[in-house]
Parts: sequence; structure tokens; C-alpha cells
Amino acid sequence: MTLRRLSAALLLVAALAACGDLATLPLAAGSGTQPVLPPPQQRLIPTVHVAPAIGWAPGAAPVPAPGLQVAAFARGLDHPRWLLALPNGDVLVAETNAPAHPDAAWSLKRWIAGLVMQRAGATVPSADRITLLRDADGDGVAETRTVLIEGLHSPFGMALVGDQLYVANTDAVLRFTYARGATRITAPGVPVAALPAGAINHHWTKNLIASADGRKLYVTVGSNSNVAENGLAAEAGRATILEMDLASGTQRPYATGLRNPNGLAWRTPAGGGAAVLWTVVNERDELGSDLVPDYLSAVQDGGFYGWPYSYHGRHVDPRVLPARPDLVNTAIVPDYAMGPHVAPLGLAASAGTTLPAAFADGLFVGLHGSWNRRPHSGYQVVFVPFVDGRPTGLPVEVLGGFLDGQGQAQGRPVGVALDRGGALLVADDVGNAVWRVSARR
Repeated sequence: MTLRRLSAALLLVAALAACGDLATLPLAAGSGTQPVLPPPQQRLIPTVHVAPAIGWAPGAAPVPAPGLQVAAFARGLDHPRWLLALPNGDVLVAETNAPAHPDAAWSLKRWIAGLVMQRAGATVPSADRITLLRDADGDGVAETRTVLIEGLHSPFGMALVGDQLYVANTDAVLRFTYARGATRITAPGVPVAALPAGAINHHWTKNLIASADGRKLYVTVGSNSNVAENGLAAEAGRATILEMDLASGTQRPYATGLRNPNGLAWRTPAGGGAAVLWTVVNERDELGSDLVPDYLSAVQDGGFYGWPYSYHGRHVDPRVLPARPDLVNTAIVPDYAMGPHVAPLGLAASAGTTLPAAFADGLFVGLHGSWNRRPHSGYQVVFVPFVDGRPTGLPVEVLGGFLDGQGQAQGRPVGVALDRGGALLVADDVGNAVWRVSARR
């Protein structure tokens, strides 16, 4: 793109940013177990309110909640998105971004979306690697950094089962043999299962988590559109969490109607019993700044969560035709609303944390931040407290300050994980850092 065309494009994005509605409800109204759901607002030009990515100034950092402190575990990474803490204390980071789509059909909407993502810092080429970080002396800073695996294809989720490391590329799950303490894997990955991808591949991130016995993987696959505007045929196998049996190689939809599930975490119910799978989901856009709340929910085997026909249970989306009242009548209401357009991605259970007692029972969530709400929402790491095994109250900020006073993004939190010492690690794909949040000394 020439400088003149780039300038014109940026002017267009700026003009779009001046359009759209203003939220009439506080963010808290669309959060918690009983969110307020106002009538949808459809506009010819949807709300576009991007936080331009600028990165952190030297010495700057996010702001921790009272009683906490934050330090850079690692800096100078290349768009770090996802984290896996290994049993020996090493931390794996997926340095990754969306794959190129040279064969995708051009459209004005897709072109504008690309400009928006560029301004948000989301269009850098994918490094396509998993990097290993090691803090051997335990001071909270990784002094060793090596490339564990390279030559991947927009990798995201990772899970270790015994000596097998599973990696979710955008189009397939791969398996690598891992030796405890290894800093490099050169053998090619063994394909385990193909995943929906293709020319559009709208939600490219694929996350995975293993069952406690290591026999199954659960894999997230987001939708190929906002509300099926590319046709339902393009949504085959999407908007779902898949269950993969590793012994037989078979897979099945475990839950459906989830527009863009990302983070996955296991939680054991209060009083014991079988662990329950939880996820966070990015809901649909372009219904106004007050709709639709993104959400956190336990995942029911065989459950349908509404997309694209309805949201938050049986609230019908008028844009999706033909309607499917039969499916809408079965739609599950999510357990907990995170707020409209906050973009929850990272998810980690608090079991084993060494943060203060207020963070002992619940889930940590990385909120990547909005582009379709005015004012901005998200751009923080929050904690959802649990009481008697269920989420309650409002999200509690753990780490903020990602937006500066001018609404520019110094960083954007993505994946979250607890390290071996119980501190919270946060991947920041605009700040190109991994932050470590611990109890203030």
C-alpha cells in the first residue's frame, strides 16, 4: 500500500471511529449473574472505537491491584498470545498471530476490518513459534529464553500429557515428544487431528486442554463470522468445543453455539467431585455498545449456547435468517456475564495461587479489550470470585493500566496462567511482554 493510500485508509478508520452509539449503561450493568440486556441497536455504520496500539514507554508497566505487585517476567517477545506453565517451572509462550489469507475473497467490510485490526496492533506477521522461558534462580525474571518449536502455523493452545506436548495450530492439532527440561524440539510434530480453517478462518485461534486422565483433549473452534453472514456452510464444525479421544482418534462436538470460545480451565466443585470444564466466550458484535455481554460459563456436555440464532439464552438475534426457534428454545443461559465487548481470552483457575486470600477461589480472566464499544471496555485482567462453586458478584480488577489517558493501548492482555510459585503470568501481545503478578512483599 502506498503512503497516500495508507493515509486515506487511516482517515477512513478515523472517520468510522467517530460514528456509532454511546453506551447508556455502565459496564457493571452488563456483568455478573443477572446482566441487563437492553434492546439491540442496529446501525448502518456500526460503532468502531479502536484503542491505537502504542506499546509501553521505557520503564512503564501495568498497574496491579492493592496488595499485589507486577514485574516483567520477559520482554521483547514477538506478539506473545498464550502461555503454558510446565511442571519443572519453565513457561512456554506461543508467539503467534493470524495466518495470511491471500486467497480470501475481498470485501469492503473485510478491508475495513483489516484496517481496524492494523490500528489495534493485531496485524503483525506471525512468528509461528513456541518460546521457552526459564527462571532458574527464582527471582521472578526469566534469564533463559530459547525457541522450543518453530515453523508452526499460527499456534495457540498447548497442553502437556506425560511426555507428549500437544499444540493447536490454526488448522490442526500436533503432538511433540517432550523431555523434561528440554529447551529445543527439532522433530516434526505428529498430526493428531485437522481443525476447521480455510480461506476465511475468521476466528483463527484454537485452544486446547487435556482431561485429568490425559485420555481426551477439548479444543475450541470459533465461528467463521460475526453472525453467520458468510453462510451456514462456512460454519461447519465451528462455534464449538470439540472432544478428541486420543486413543481412538475420534472426535465429537462437546458443546455448540459458542461464537468464539477461547480460554479453558478445569474447576473441582466445592466439596469435591468430578472437575467441571469452564470457558470464556466472545459474543457477537454490531448490536450496540451495551450488547452483547461476553461470558464465562461451565460447559455442559451436549449443550447449545445460542449462536448464531440467539444470545444469552433465548434473546433472538433479528439479523439471522431463517430463524430457528427450535434451537433457540434449547439455548443455555451462560453462568456469568463478563460485560459487553470486553473480549475475554485468557482463563486460569485460582487453585494453587499465592496471591492474597481474596483471590483464593475463582477464575482469572484476561480481557483483550473492545473495538465495538464506546467507551472502551476490557483491557485488564480480572478475577471472578466463586462462592459455593459458582461465580458471584462483579469482576475484580487484578491488573489494569493497559490504556493510557488518551485511550491508547500500551498493552493488551491475552493468556493467563499460574506459575510454579503460584504467581499469575499474563501474556501482553501489544506490549510484547509476559508480566508476573505476585503478592506485595
